[in-house]
Amino acid sequence: MEEHALLECLELAMPWLTPAELATLSSTCKTLNHISKSITSARASDASRSFENLPVPFVNACDAHPYAYFHYTPSQILPSQSSLLRRQPWGSNNQNSTLPPPGLILPYTGEESGCGCESCGCECPCGGFVEGSEVMSECGPGCGCGLNCENRVTQRGVSVGLKIVRDEKKGWGLHAAQFIPKGQFVCEYAGELLTTEQARRRQQMYDELSSGGRFSSALLVVREHLPSGKACLRMNIDGTRIGNVARFINHSCDGGNLLTVLVRSSGALLPRLCFFASKNIQEDEELTFSYGDIRIREKGLPCFCGSSCCFGVLPSENT
Repeated sequence: MEEHALLECLELAMPWLTPAELATLSSTCKTLNHISKSITSARASDASRSFENLPVPFVNACDAHPYAYFHYTPSQILPSQSSLLRRQPWGSNNQNSTLPPPGLILPYTGEESGCGCESCGCECPCGGFVEGSEVMSECGPGCGCGLNCENRVTQRGVSVGLKIVRDEKKGWGLHAAQFIPKGQFVCEYAGELLTTEQARRRQQMYDELSSGGRFSSALLVVREHLPSGKACLRMNIDGTRIGNVARFINHSCDGGNLLTVLVRSSGALLPRLCFFASKNIQEDEELTFSYGDIRIREKGLPCFCGSSCCFGVLPSENT
């Protein structure tokens, strides 16, 4: 009875372990090795930990890496929240039965600035693109409608089939697991929201780690220029340690097949960066977008996008 109770405790505790901790424990006996293999298989079957509508599996025919380890959030998360996310269970069959998603989905301004529509449609004042920009507006926490509202397309998580595929040169990359039509919402870029000073410190640390050639960060700087042209909103989203499936989207020098759109939701404090299909995307096709056009490092990280206009070096700029 005592041995059975101990194994039950270990089955509950082991999904909270890092890959290195899991490997150490699995080497102690056959039973723990079996549990470890089961957890590894479960992790490889769904990167999203069931936080998304569909599982997002890892596919690797190149080497012995079954999955990439990181903490998952379906949307933006503030540094004050990320400091509490020291551990996250991954690999248990019932891991999310009582665990809420860690993401701060839509930080609320407290203002009742949204619509009063009972059933939002094309006439809803919250929906549509801002003229002359790649900024989209949606209903949000300031509105009376719910998540089923047709003007909340980007707020319901991933709803298309995706998979994360290992490449010998690129490493992991996000691919379509089904046909995705042009204009379809794919996912948002989720991660920790950092101040500019925090982002600069992180990037300095990441640059040092990447000098060895075995580390790749997922820190994205987004700038939205205001209509006056005299100022811009800057957002620093770091999906390196805490992020979602978008952290695996690779760069393409030809612009890729994804369009980046800033989505503002009524009553929300900050916009979110979302990806839409810029063209019809075939099943198994890799999803890519342009990281930018600036390359301040002549000897930066190599680019393996394979496009006819490839520069050979990934974009880089001062954070």
